[in-house]
Amino acid sequence: MQSPSALMRYFILLITLISILIFPQHTVAQHQRNLTPCDSLKINNTGFGRFMNQVSSTRAYQMTHIAIPLIVSGLITQHNDHQFRSLRNTYLLSFYHRYDDYLQYAPAGLLLGLKVGGVEGRSSWGRMLVSDAFSAVLLTAMVRSLKSAGQVTRPDNTDRHSFPSGHTATAFLTATLLHKEYGRTRSPWYSVGGYVCATATGLSRMINNKHWLSDALAGAGIGILCGELGYYLADLIFKDRGLLRDELPEPTYDLSHHPSFFGLYLGYNLFLNRTERIDGTKISFSSGGNAGLEGAWFINNHLGFGGRLTAMNLSPVVDGTACKKQIELICCYIGAYYSLPLTCKWHIGSKLLAGYNHTGVFHLHERSIGNRNLFGMSTGLSLTFLAHHNFGMRVFSDYTFTPSLLVPHGKTSHILSLGGGVNLQF
Repeated sequence: MQSPSALMRYFILLITLISILIFPQHTVAQHQRNLTPCDSLKINNTGFGRFMNQVSSTRAYQMTHIAIPLIVSGLITQHNDHQFRSLRNTYLLSFYHRYDDYLQYAPAGLLLGLKVGGVEGRSSWGRMLVSDAFSAVLLTAMVRSLKSAGQVTRPDNTDRHSFPSGHTATAFLTATLLHKEYGRTRSPWYSVGGYVCATATGLSRMINNKHWLSDALAGAGIGILCGELGYYLADLIFKDRGLLRDELPEPTYDLSHHPSFFGLYLGYNLFLNRTERIDGTKISFSSGGNAGLEGAWFINNHLGFGGRLTAMNLSPVVDGTACKKQIELICCYIGAYYSLPLTCKWHIGSKLLAGYNHTGVFHLHERSIGNRNLFGMSTGLSLTFLAHHNFGMRVFSDYTFTPSLLVPHGKTSHILSLGGGVNLQF
């Protein structure tokens, strides 16, 4: 039986080949007529710059530039799924509420409610239903085939149909349908609302111990991709028939854009200290997970102020033996953020934060270690891609140092967090 990672690599390759063969390309001249002021500066470049302009104007890119990174992120995250699940078991072990069974359909309910209420969207009833039917059939086929082929055991060990998350895929599919019909033609806030519901569904599936993080990420990407493919197939059939509203013009991107954001923070912790000793006992920490929220408000295109609130854990290793229990930390940091725009859509960011870490209790030889508030400092680098005016994807490397996590003594603790997140841009 092939692993889910191998299956998904074949799946991505297949989608790429289909994109090359059937998706129409725009010419550079056509693309120039639709460029924003900032992007138009790149047309004067030759080689790679012009090639990237052509790629970004294709239907294939527009359909896959969010979905494929999410699927790839799911594949990468598979190796660290247990780290993120341990966070759930630490803070939400007894959580069990099945509202995600209904929340996954909330964007679809809003879509149909608007349509029944006479609010004009992108398509006529007939064209919309055909688009939705194509999307649903594709989603069902992809999710069921991958679940059957992958045979990944759920976190709660109830069955071997964990990868990918069907609830999350359905939620992001319905959010994409709402986005296509009303977010792109009437207000981007319809898109924001739909994708917030979809994200809440994915998080709920993990909190309910039904799915790994990798399942939710891959499910989100598959849901978005199927929604885009469904509308593409309907466009081939209907062409201009049944189109009721034009899409809203894309917001103007320029280098003076304020990159304020608020979003999810998901990281993988590495404890950089060497082994320490307490009363002759060797203690070190292995890797752990880090999850929470981060945001910043920028007063101009470079300088902003904000913070992050996260929960993290680290696994103690005592005399070379890993412990089952972990040290937990609740971390709250605030400070200054800096952004350097490379292009209209790519930004390098940095930060300088200060705050507190509240550590949990770890028992060692009938002694308690931790359970105190520690002042800390944090800095880091990030790279953000603005996929849309209101949506960004970010990867980061953050470094945090605090007084020792060990009591009664120890050296300064140094923690490196590597990860990524998705942002609402405003």
